[in-house]
Amino acid sequence: MPTARDWDGQTYDRVSAPMEAMGLAVLERLPLSGEEIVIDAGCGSGRVTEALLERLPRGRVIGVDGSVSMIGAARERLGDRPGLELRVSDLLELDLGDERADAILSTATFHWIADHGALFARLRAALRDGGLLVAQCGGAGNIAATHAAARAVGAADPYALYFEGWAGPWRFAGPQETEVLLREAGFAQARCWLEERPVTPEDPFTYLREINLGAHLERLPAELRDPFVREVLERHEQPVTLDYVRLNMDAVA
Repeated sequence: MPTARDWDGQTYDRVSAPMEAMGLAVLERLPLSGEEIVIDAGCGSGRVTEALLERLPRGRVIGVDGSVSMIGAARERLGDRPGLELRVSDLLELDLGDERADAILSTATFHWIADHGALFARLRAALRDGGLLVAQCGGAGNIAATHAAARAVGAADPYALYFEGWAGPWRFAGPQETEVLLREAGFAQARCWLEERPVTPEDPFTYLREINLGAHLERLPAELRDPFVREVLERHEQPVTLDYVRLNMDAVA
């Protein structure tokens, strides 16, 4: 079974409007003159990257994602635009060589990386002194009801065998611990806070299958994946509302 989250970039792009809305709100926090070099850390299918490009008519965007499929979807959406570079890379291995970025934007990505200390150190190394990190990811309590339903379904047959001893790849951190790690990584200033952002998806089955339960489904054989999603959905109140809790970060290098 795969050990890393394998995304379907085209499906994600089709159902990810709620994630785009959250991401655009994060982008609004980033002050830009239009000439900066900005890293989109975890650019996904390029929805927020497209809005970032519009704010940098004389600048550059380096979109980075660990998924080949996501970068493929971003290339299809964005084409060969001036000032855009797309890279397939693990953020823990991000390396700009001698270049330094003016800012890093990231939405809905950091919770997929367990070692936040190493992540923040790598991001700090990619920024010039005084550069900005503006980010948001899943925080403490994020989609708790969905994960509780998934644990309950996964503890019963025929799924239990596949989830034995598995805690999941995500890290939903709190603001205080995150501020400490950012400062330890070399950021001069850091402010973090939690924000509730409930989402009622138009197509709950596809949304949960691609976005919320994808890591679970990678552990299951193909014939059990759709039944697992349906059983998790049956445990949700109707209409299905996902209790997103987002961890926001504003930091200065």
